[in-house]
This record gives sequence, structure tokens and C-alpha cells, in this order.
Amino acid sequence: MAIKFQYNKISMQYLGKQLKVRLRALPTIKNKESALRMEVKRAKDQVGLLNDKLNAEIAVYESMLSLWNEYDPSLLRVEDVLLETKKIAGVKTPVLKDINFSVAEFSLFETPVWFPDGIAILKKLVSIAIEREVFSVKMHLLEKARRKTTQKVNLYEKVQIPGFQNIGVDWNKMSG
Repeated sequence: MAIKFQYNKISMQYLGKQLKVRLRALPTIKNKESALRMEVKRAKDQVGLLNDKLNAEIAVYESMLSLWNEYDPSLLRVEDVLLETKKIAGVKTPVLKDINFSVAEFSLFETPVWFPDGIAILKKLVSIAIEREVFSVKMHLLEKARRKTTQKVNLYEKVQIPGFQNIGVDWNKMSG
């Protein structure tokens, strides 16, 4: 990308200001990039932990798989997932606040004894799955912002700052 400029005092002053702005902004953008990189890693680790936790919970109940054929799926329903937003390095990310479930009424005498425990098990599994999904969305948002920030750092470091500095060198040759 070639920087367009004119060899006059006003144009050179403008280019000098642009160079100073980029030199001053670069450390801040680099800090933002490293903070985002750290948060992406944290979110990725959390998604992995929640995946493992969900798989472990499912494995515990696999021996009871045949019992789940009796279970009525309409008994438990997710009513609402309450999310908040939290800014991390200028990026709005979701934070799970609460999950509201609704449990349909059922007769304790006409249904198998394990139904209340089954509902508790499902609540736990669904909660883990929703939390994992929220962290996954958070990770993707942070990763997207990190990529854009990395591009901006590279643009400043490798293209714009050297370009402005080279123009300054050319101007100094001409005026000297």
C-alpha cells in the first residue's frame, strides 16, 4: 500500500502527525492483542473442561440408558437463559447468569421412582451444555477481535509506520 502525499509543508506536517498517532497507538494495540490472546486461551481451556465434564457426566449415566426410554421428555423444559455482557479488552462477551427450568407436574405414584432424580440429572447436563455453549460463543467473539487487532498491529508495524518514516526520509533528502 503506497501512501499518497505531496511535497509541501502542510502535507508533510499531516503525515508527521499520522506517524506520531500510530507510534503512540501501537503499544496500546499490542497490549490489547496480548490480553485478547490470553482471554481466548482461557475461554478455550474452559470449553475443553466443560466438554470433559459433560462427557464424564454422560458416561456415569450410560449404564442407566435403558431406563431413559420410560422418561417423558416434556417434563423438563428450559424456560430462559439469562445472560449478561462483560467487556473484555473492549469486546462485549456473554456471561451466563442463570438458567430457568420449568418442570411439568407429574404423579409420583404413577411414574417410576427415579424420575425426580432423572430431572435433576438432566438439569445438570443441560446446565453444563449451555455453559459450554456460552464459553464457545465468547471464545469465537474474542478470537475474531484478536484477529482484527493482530491485523491492525501488523498494518501499523509492517506497512504504515515504515511507509510514513520512508516519506519522512524522502522529505529530509529533498529539503536538505
